[in-house]
Amino acid sequence: MVVLYALYFSMRTVGVHNGLGTSAYDFGLYDQGIWLMSRGHSPYVTLMGRNLFGDHSSFILVLLIPLYWIFSSTSILFVVQSIVVAIGALPVYWFSRQRLRSEPLAAVMAGVYLLHPSIGWTNLENFHPDAALGTLVAFAIWAAYAGKWRWYWVAVVLALSVKEDVAFVLAPLGLWVALKADRKRGLLTSLASLATMALMFLVVMRSFTGVAFRNSWRIPFGGFGGLLKTTFTQPTKLIAYLWSEDRPTYVWQMLAPVGFVFLYEPSLVLVGSVMLASNVVSTFWYQHQIQYHYSIIIVPCIVMGTVWALGKFSRPARRWASACIVVSSLVCGYLWSPMPLARTTTTSWTSQMPPVVAARESISRVPDDAVVAAYHSLTAHMARRVTIYSFPNPFTRNLYGPDVFAGGDRLPGADEVEYVILPVRLDDEAQKVWDVEKDRFRVVDENAWWVVYKRI
Repeated sequence: MVVLYALYFSMRTVGVHNGLGTSAYDFGLYDQGIWLMSRGHSPYVTLMGRNLFGDHSSFILVLLIPLYWIFSSTSILFVVQSIVVAIGALPVYWFSRQRLRSEPLAAVMAGVYLLHPSIGWTNLENFHPDAALGTLVAFAIWAAYAGKWRWYWVAVVLALSVKEDVAFVLAPLGLWVALKADRKRGLLTSLASLATMALMFLVVMRSFTGVAFRNSWRIPFGGFGGLLKTTFTQPTKLIAYLWSEDRPTYVWQMLAPVGFVFLYEPSLVLVGSVMLASNVVSTFWYQHQIQYHYSIIIVPCIVMGTVWALGKFSRPARRWASACIVVSSLVCGYLWSPMPLARTTTTSWTSQMPPVVAARESISRVPDDAVVAAYHSLTAHMARRVTIYSFPNPFTRNLYGPDVFAGGDRLPGADEVEYVILPVRLDDEAQKVWDVEKDRFRVVDENAWWVVYKRI
């Protein structure tokens, strides 16, 4: 299952990428940042206007630098991501085999993990370091239960290097470990996780961007203070908010694939409850959608928590509970996952579509060391250079810099741009920006879909 999953999603994500289905956000910025480090440069990513580690403290990306010395293909990150996500089924299998003393049932639970809708959708959503969190958290849970403490600390340290807010899962996991396995190691995990999160926010990320927390706008009711006040003074308002949009659907889609069997003994599932709650509370729509990467860290808690509960069942009851899990997983996989034969549909991309072939030709007209501003889907194939912008940057600021909501001003790098690649037909806003700049450039290549401009 691991091999088949990795092969299928490697081919599918590479196909999407080669068909211009990826963009500056959220692939090009990682490709540029890692490439810069692999060439000895500071990872200041001009696609987003800030240091790679000022966006998120994803220092685990440093481990990928050697791949950039070996492979020239821009698709390599998608293959790595698919393999890493697939490997998450292994600790689920090992944990289940030890807990349930059944290899067939352990294999079933590994399949339930891979079939969870959030796993496949995260794999398809461009590239994110967060995709590794499902695997790393699963390894930490298995290692703690098996008493393999060296593996446990490796998994914890690597998870802490993925993102600054991983403590929302690792701190509760530490408490679970303290109660179920080893008190000192568990409490150390919780304290180290919280201390690392504080360090990343208050020191590391602030040193790169000037602000400790760029996403306070995602907290409803005006911030943490407003949320806390609303909780105690207007609880009905909070309940109405939590019931709004598709938040209840999101919770259902996250938990239903295991048939709610974990309710029999929910202690391990509760490890993911803080992160699940933060996703539900967020004003950012992406966080309460299974199609985005914010949920994958919760999946091992749900699936392995279900295994933990199964271990409490008598043998006859376990058969019925296992059947419930299998049926729920298959039904939910069919309804919501991006797996083969599922009901869901996704956009089809192919590298042989005429606009894609034409894009490759246009990109070939631009020197590798030139300063470029390009349409966002083209930047994903041109990011391996010191300076590149996603149009309308740098001619007018858009999703750029520490404050992504700032906009409208012309960036200092605008006069350094040597080449611009744009679609033949622009939307009205983009056309207004280009009308101001186009007299400084001349057309050097044009086809039915793309125009390449060079500074006069």
